Amino acid sequence: MAEQREGSSVQLHQEDVDKNSGDPHGTPLITQEEKIRQLAHVVGTLSSSVKVEAGLGNEKTASASSTERHISIQTKLEDLETLADLNGPGKKACPLCPEEKFKACYSHKLRRHLQNLHWKVYVDFEGQKMCICHLPCRQLKASLSGDQSPGRLVAHYHCVVCSVTITRKTDMISHLKRHINKGETVASYTGGSHVPFEDPVHIGQAYEIMKELGTNVQLLPNHTTPQKSDTYFNRKMKTNRQLVFCCLAVLAEERNPLECLDAFGATGIMGLQWAKHLRNAVKVTINDINEACVKMIRENCLLNRIRVEGGRVPRNTDAEEDVEGVPISTVEVVKMDANVIMHLRPFDYIHLDPFGTSVNYLDAAFRNVRNLGIVSVTSTDTGSLYSKALNVTLRHYSCQIVRTEYYRELAARMVVATIARAAARCNKGIEVLLAVALEHFVLVVVRVLRGPTQADEAAKKIRQLIHCQWCEERVFLKAGSMVEESLYRQLPCNCHGSMPGKTAVELGPLWAGPLFNTGFLRRMLFAAVHHSMDDIQPLVKLLICESECTTLKPLSTHGHVLLSNQVECGVVIKTSQKAEEASSADQSGKRKMTEESGNVVKKAKPEASLEHPPFYYSIHRHSIRGMNMPKLNKFLQYLSEAGFRVSRTHFDPTGVRTDATLDQFKAVLTKYSVPTYTTSQTGGLGLSAEEGGRKVE
Repeated sequence: MAEQREGSSVQLHQEDVDKNSGDPHGTPLITQEEKIRQLAHVVGTLSSSVKVEAGLGNEKTASASSTERHISIQTKLEDLETLADLNGPGKKACPLCPEEKFKACYSHKLRRHLQNLHWKVYVDFEGQKMCICHLPCRQLKASLSGDQSPGRLVAHYHCVVCSVTITRKTDMISHLKRHINKGETVASYTGGSHVPFEDPVHIGQAYEIMKELGTNVQLLPNHTTPQKSDTYFNRKMKTNRQLVFCCLAVLAEERNPLECLDAFGATGIMGLQWAKHLRNAVKVTINDINEACVKMIRENCLLNRIRVEGGRVPRNTDAEEDVEGVPISTVEVVKMDANVIMHLRPFDYIHLDPFGTSVNYLDAAFRNVRNLGIVSVTSTDTGSLYSKALNVTLRHYSCQIVRTEYYRELAARMVVATIARAAARCNKGIEVLLAVALEHFVLVVVRVLRGPTQADEAAKKIRQLIHCQWCEERVFLKAGSMVEESLYRQLPCNCHGSMPGKTAVELGPLWAGPLFNTGFLRRMLFAAVHHSMDDIQPLVKLLICESECTTLKPLSTHGHVLLSNQVECGVVIKTSQKAEEASSADQSGKRKMTEESGNVVKKAKPEASLEHPPFYYSIHRHSIRGMNMPKLNKFLQYLSEAGFRVSRTHFDPTGVRTDATLDQFKAVLTKYSVPTYTTSQTGGLGLSAEEGGRKVE
């Protein structure tokens, strides 16, 4: 094409020269030497342009020339400073502001202006930063009379894909998301990301490598802000990811290979951890509806030497592989709506972790999950769960709640009740294995039991809660209670008789059953020790004590210690015992173990009455003014000596889970509390009783 353009240009020039030379009334005649000199000049100019085009041919196929990109779009701050020529002497003008807005100044002031005004509020898209622009780039709007008035200059952004100008930053982010949804992810600018779909991106300034549980993932600089990045990653959810991993590891011991689904992949960190550590025991499917997330997940798979199903085998870049050239595991990466993929395919394990509430995906999750499978749900809409947006709570969970001292457990029971209703609509029941409510999320893990009978049993555990707003005593409403006066009679407190008006409110519907399964938690603890998850081991141990409502510490899991047989959902989970005990046991001992394992299901029925008591009391909330409370561990010991079941709770560091009523709780607390100031024993020094006693000693 360049040769054709060269030939046509020479021909046109020759025609012009001939016309001028043959014109008797025109310009003077041109000699033959001047013709040759002019033709040589044209050919040299065109040949140089052809060389430049040939040198830039590959770059033009990948992206447009730099002149098509607006100067406000740069890859790094140094490029913007180079555009302003800050290293030169004298005063310089801002390249993104007109003279009437920002006058020329010296380099140090201009550098501060570029950093704080233009670069600080950029919008990132595929490594390109769209800085705020104050130039008169926007078209002038015509007035009613038809003439165009200049008006005031408005700051704006230039879209890197379609070059449109948008004023607000949030509107530009929404505009870019529409480009992504339409598949327009490859922008027409120089320096764009033109990496093949299955090749890992070279790690540079635009990406950050994060390692968690031996798994590497690439992160964008704005990965902590959901509004700025599609590949959102929250470092605070590490505890959540480890708990979910332990749940899957426990299920993998029962049956394998498991078909497990991470319905909202984002960076793919959770599914990659499953595939990298559990290997052939699981068949991992990572799903996300966003094209950018799917691309990032594929790149992270190759970064961890994990083969994408249907994709290219990753290169051997590390010596950790078992066999040279063979990937660690294989995962399937799917770009689909979460509801669609859960309706199309059955799974043994499903994890739901959307941004916010998960109620929109529960019906699809229970539609195709296999019998005795596990569904884990993570809810991060703490505003509606923790009684800050009651209208949203009613809309999402169909539940009436108020702010209480036990609001975290109230949120967990509300989520479990919503899950139980969704499972019952699919003729499935649930067995709650784990319910955790920490600062920024609520995690609920349930086992699925097929059949209308199991669904009815689970639905019976959804009840209303009677809560006294004066003393915060609470009790679940008994079945068949219809009269309003009977509601107050079910409360252990006497606030209704001593206070005028209504003192109690009806909350719910809530889950009234247990929130923990002790056998499952013990196996989770063993999985946490096996995979070196030191961060969650204290939490799991606390959950075991809370599920048994005891202050005794759980058995050590270090060394070759395995757990005894457990019954979960009517299914006997067989595990071996300690290696030393198994080697020293005789034949009678083995027969005794067999008899015990055969009677596990029969022994499980009376243990149902030993469920942990619902809710807890805060020792600081019910403290007595002017009295020094005992230490929390001492107070647990006093309650246990009084004949009550007692344990600490993960919901509140100052909370006490016990089967004692609030009056009994306060009586023990009052008995072992001492006055803050005494004058009789300390001789008027104003010291507490304990300090006075130490001085006497």
